[in-house]
Amino acid sequence: MPFQDTFINIRGCKVRMLRSGQGKPLVFLHGANGVPGWLPFMAQLSQHHDVIVPEHPGFGESDTPDWLDRTGDLALFYLDFFKHLGLNNVHLVGSSLGGWIAAELAVRNDTNLSSLTLVAPAGVRVKGSPMADIFLWSPEKMARNLVHDPELAARMMPGDMTQEQQMLVLKNRLTTARLAWQPRLHNPDLRKWLHRVSVPTQILWGSEDQLIPAAYAQAWCDLIPGSQSTVFPSCGHLPHVEMTDLYCKTLTQFIREVAP
Repeated sequence: MPFQDTFINIRGCKVRMLRSGQGKPLVFLHGANGVPGWLPFMAQLSQHHDVIVPEHPGFGESDTPDWLDRTGDLALFYLDFFKHLGLNNVHLVGSSLGGWIAAELAVRNDTNLSSLTLVAPAGVRVKGSPMADIFLWSPEKMARNLVHDPELAARMMPGDMTQEQQMLVLKNRLTTARLAWQPRLHNPDLRKWLHRVSVPTQILWGSEDQLIPAAYAQAWCDLIPGSQSTVFPSCGHLPHVEMTDLYCKTLTQFIREVAP
């Protein structure tokens, strides 16, 4: 299904946005690597939903506003984003850094949400299960560690990039560092407020996640009342990329059950 690749301006911040499909809105918040393009899982989900994929302020081709200091700023920005687009009954999906942003949004105000899906989110710490330090990973190590399938990892290896592409990669890494350098990849206060999430929530994880261990799935379920988790076997940190069909089936079934 064809998609639109456009820019919108919200309170003086220009944001890139990919969009396609019809039905209830499904907003996908990306991880630290940004939005590489319209991916197969987005195309599958757009057969049932109005799929909206913004590129966070500070990432890719979106502006870097002077108000951007922490993930909570992006959470509040996306509340403005919903209002700007007139979005209600949103199925909010966030992966990794995007999952952290989605959780920060939900504890602040989840009245416009119909469901919440967090895919291997950062944002909390579990004693005895340390996260990896992505700031020590080279681009090659990043590709190897984000997925479990070595053939997929090989295809994800960075090749020759133009100077513009190199600058976008650097921009993404700098913004990620701004948001998650200290404390590393979490907000110590977030776990105190996750009980405020009142919409149906599911946690998705890959069993072989090398960035954030799958043990975190149960920790998130314990913190969000009534949430449920699914752990995909033989899968790394990006189940939406590595197990696209199973991921889409799991997500759409959950949405169908909680918000028919």
